[in-house]
Amino acid sequence: MGQVTDTGFALPIVPRYAEIDQQGVVFNGHYLTWFDEACTAFLDHLGVTYPGLIASGHDFQVVHSEIDFVAPVRWRDAVRVTVACERIGSTSFTLGFAVRRQAGDDSDTPEQVAVRGRNVYVVVSTDDWAKRPIPDLLREALATTLAEIG
Repeated sequence: MGQVTDTGFALPIVPRYAEIDQQGVVFNGHYLTWFDEACTAFLDHLGVTYPGLIASGHDFQVVHSEIDFVAPVRWRDAVRVTVACERIGSTSFTLGFAVRRQAGDDSDTPEQVAVRGRNVYVVVSTDDWAKRPIPDLLREALATTLAEIG
């Protein structure tokens, strides 16, 4: 699903026609969907599947999001969403995202970062939805990526 490149883990995305607004660019709200898809693929890549996390009695919720626009993403651009773990706390962790684009009509143009973002996630119990410490499996998997980028 995803791939590891010189810029870290990346999830390829094809901007869909329905994601394009009247200005001819990806509507900003869709970047959060892309971040969510990239998060899931990133965790799968690390061996922490969402169904497995739920089965262990844990889930995680987004408690803070940031999106910074740098350049437009248009229909049919070649897009990758890169993911990196930026921080691991006791009950929360932060993933950083970069939406990297290459114009769909010009494969000779260098790839550029179009959008940067980050999500802060808090781990919760599936029993009462209260905050819980990050499970060891998730903490250890995220820590390996901190070492790669750190």
